[in-house]
Amino acid sequence: MIIDIDIDIETLFPEGLSDEAISAISDVLVEIAMQWESKHYHQLKRFREQQQIDFCDPLKPWCRKKIA
Repeated sequence: MIIDIDIDIETLFPEGLSDEAISAISDVLVEIAMQWESKHYHQLKRFREQQQIDFCDPLKPWCRKKIA
């Protein structure tokens, strides 16, 4: 299941933030992403591998399956 989330970046991060604020926000977001991927690594790997299997033809891995 893929959830389509529409995030209004302009509301979350308005224009005019200082370079220091931009850097701090970036650091926090990267840290959250790294911890999330570390905690859920095996689930993410399993899901991404399944997506790859569904997308590639195992008999011809250089060819991609057509998506209906």
